[in-house]
Amino acid sequence: MTYRIAVYNAISARGLERFPAGAYAVGKALADPDAILLRSHVLQPGEIPPSVKAIGRAGAGVNNIPVEEMTRRGIPVFNAPGANANAVKELVLAAMLIAARNLVPAVQYVQGLSAGGDFDRRVEDGKKQFAGFELPGRTLGVVGLGAVGGLLADTALRLGMKVLGYDPEITVDNAWRLPASVRRAASIEEVLKGSDFVSLHVPLNAHTRNLLDAPRLAAARRGLVLLNFARDAVVDEDAVLACLEEKRLKAYICDFPSPRLQGRAGVVALPHLGASTAEAEENCALMVAEQLREFLEQGAIRNSVNFPSVEMARESAHRIAIANANVPNMVGQISTTMAQAGLNIHNMVNKSRGEMAYTLVDLDSAADPQVVARIARIPGVLSIRSVESVPGSAP
Repeated sequence: MTYRIAVYNAISARGLERFPAGAYAVGKALADPDAILLRSHVLQPGEIPPSVKAIGRAGAGVNNIPVEEMTRRGIPVFNAPGANANAVKELVLAAMLIAARNLVPAVQYVQGLSAGGDFDRRVEDGKKQFAGFELPGRTLGVVGLGAVGGLLADTALRLGMKVLGYDPEITVDNAWRLPASVRRAASIEEVLKGSDFVSLHVPLNAHTRNLLDAPRLAAARRGLVLLNFARDAVVDEDAVLACLEEKRLKAYICDFPSPRLQGRAGVVALPHLGASTAEAEENCALMVAEQLREFLEQGAIRNSVNFPSVEMARESAHRIAIANANVPNMVGQISTTMAQAGLNIHNMVNKSRGEMAYTLVDLDSAADPQVVARIARIPGVLSIRSVESVPGSAP
């Protein structure tokens, strides 16, 4: 068995090395792939052939992948949450220092000085207008306390800052990792009113689009520095620009340039540098490559944005993986069909996530292709495959 991996974008060589030669064929936009591995390439549904069983993004966001369509087709989409967290955290810290010490206008001022005999005097005379402030004692508001937000909160506390956090959907694991001295806010408005800096770390979805709009920004503390290293559309750019003109915002620093922001006073827009470190790119590639291998070789699901997490120790060479709608009697119909074909179930696990469910079945003997086809025809079954491991090659 040779699995085929179609690669889009430049993926770290360390990550690609996780696909052992002979067991895997890896190539740029490879035809008839079993899986697709990408970073920022905007994947169109027409680019995804019927052979595809999984998609992996070497990063956190998956806005460039048609996730809903993949769910309907029973294809898991994997990402690498937290693999680039340190890189993003460090960039946010740099952004805070840029704003606190007025570094961008200061650099622009020096670059604009002409050479001459009074150069030193002009440097000294001009520096007064760029006097800034220090971070200790200031309050950082963090909206979204996942991998990046939690790491940022911890680092800010170590710098002597106060931290005000808001995340109504925080996971149990992230809550345990969060420092006890992070003060919990009851609303975004509370964060905006109580912070000197507010940093956004939320995914872009229907609930977070324009999360910071004109009414919310109107409640912000005057002189607030707004930091957006999440997604461009989680803020209303027109509202941000209006608040900058009103001096309610001191600065808006983001990782998402746009024509509307270009050349506007108080705006520093970086060219998507959040995960642009060699370390982050390598970490993301390694994580998602291992997840793709676990899925292809064992049927395991880890860090999927549209499937439940499912792992089951392999106790048989004959494993079936089934993606299905989360509706009553699906497991019963699947097991009945297997029993009618004389197949004995050695072990089984079924997990659900919203409207999706995923089932792994270890059998004492191989399932005939006709049996697999009968299960595939059960209403609600989205995809089914026999899972073949790579001999002597554990992910």
